[in-house]
Amino acid sequence: MLTPLSKLLIALVVVGVLGGAIWYLNSNPSVADKIAPGAAKNSPAAVQTREAKTSSGTSVPKLVVGINTWGGFGGAVYANGGFAASEDSKYFKEYGILVEFKLIDDFNASREAWKSGDIDLLGFVTIDAFTTEVDGLKSFKPKVVGQIDWSRGGDAVVVRRGIQTVADLKGKTIACAPMTPSHSLLLWLLSSNDLSWNDVQIKEVANGMDAADLFKKGQVDAAVVWSPDDADCVAMVNGSKVLVNTKTATNIIADVWLAKESTVNAKRSEIKAFVEGYLKGNGEVNSSTKAKAQAAQYLADGFNQKVDFCLTAIENTRLTTYGDNLNFFELADGFKGVTGEQLYNSSAEKFRGVRLNDGTAVITGTIPSWRTISEPSFIRGSSLTATGANAPEKAFAFSKPTVEMAKVEAISSKKLTITFTSGSAELDENAKYIVDKGVVELSKSFGAARVRIEGNTDNIGGADMNKALSLRRARAVANYLAREHGLDPNKFVVVGNGPDKPVADNTSDQGRSKNRRTDFELIAN
Repeated sequence: MLTPLSKLLIALVVVGVLGGAIWYLNSNPSVADKIAPGAAKNSPAAVQTREAKTSSGTSVPKLVVGINTWGGFGGAVYANGGFAASEDSKYFKEYGILVEFKLIDDFNASREAWKSGDIDLLGFVTIDAFTTEVDGLKSFKPKVVGQIDWSRGGDAVVVRRGIQTVADLKGKTIACAPMTPSHSLLLWLLSSNDLSWNDVQIKEVANGMDAADLFKKGQVDAAVVWSPDDADCVAMVNGSKVLVNTKTATNIIADVWLAKESTVNAKRSEIKAFVEGYLKGNGEVNSSTKAKAQAAQYLADGFNQKVDFCLTAIENTRLTTYGDNLNFFELADGFKGVTGEQLYNSSAEKFRGVRLNDGTAVITGTIPSWRTISEPSFIRGSSLTATGANAPEKAFAFSKPTVEMAKVEAISSKKLTITFTSGSAELDENAKYIVDKGVVELSKSFGAARVRIEGNTDNIGGADMNKALSLRRARAVANYLAREHGLDPNKFVVVGNGPDKPVADNTSDQGRSKNRRTDFELIAN
């Protein structure tokens, strides 16, 4: 049995050891970046306590942010003056924190670093593809704290000679990295022509670079690739072309910052500072050629890539501003574009039921609600104003459609049956529901493409009368989309075909019903 004196001596030893450990951590910033005592590294609750010494010897908070080789990080890295923690950065000068960017191009490694707490924030995430992994991360209570960018040319679908439209992809072999933004883009593209994942043959690859390699070797008919590999594919494969990219499919791939709920709670002030800092950086890079060039140089140094490559990478994104984030998190009145919640929910709907080649379901568990995974408090509580360089992106504007646009070949075609009262061009509530469900997402997701609305009838009645009626009906749909959903009226090319383009036999009631349809076609602007 221990005597009182023995117990006292043991207690003194324990206190001394703990005190020495605390002194050592505070005196060694590199060691202070280690995991906090008592927190299990693989535990969802694990949060690393980080402080770093400044040149004056003062200890300040530090964030470590994981990113991959992608131009959308140009604004965040620009605000930091590079990848390394710097006292010359906006983060330090304006907010008193230090930020370090870690390059982690391996998907699984980035997740492990995020789970363990080796990084505080993860940028290697797009909200569209996040639906395929969110269930597996639920114990960590992931939170989206800000939007980074929209892909605007960074992702593309290249096709071999002979494939002119999305319809031509049916039955073809396509190289694609499943459960990634490439997968999202392909799903959206197929659905724009009423095709499903089962209508094509998928050659599964790890990433866009591998997809491009297979395409250049002639082993697939099409591939979902990254820029600048799309240009390289077209240059190396005779007769090939880019069928569509995210310059046209503008609002499908959205990069976001992801934090664990425990990190949000423990480092709220640091994350708030980071969010404001990167948003300022995004605004400056968007609005200044000089700032964009400097951002490209910082990325080139950190990615070990050429400056021209990084400059193109930045230009293939829309770095989202404070105003854009207000819209993304639905914090601004009157916004009718694509929000984070809409994209998240649409993605879950498109991925649901998709299976990989080995039969594994892409989505196997419950998809939590957007309210559960979003953390808009950092945007809501920001001191920024949505003006000047921080203003939201303007809606896409279109010139008045030309006569030639009525006949130009479409990228894809979506057929919907919209029922009108006989002889009427007025949309009833059911017709509006069909348009809302089948056309609005298409129109907004492919923001830079025009939508041709073609009205069609059966052969009952005079051809001229039917042609005029079908034109009025198509125009009624265009007017509804512009009025109710805030889309530019010039985005729509309105055509009345009457009975001239039947898709079924007009000799039966069933055939005539199929011919009384409205076609929605994507065409290049």
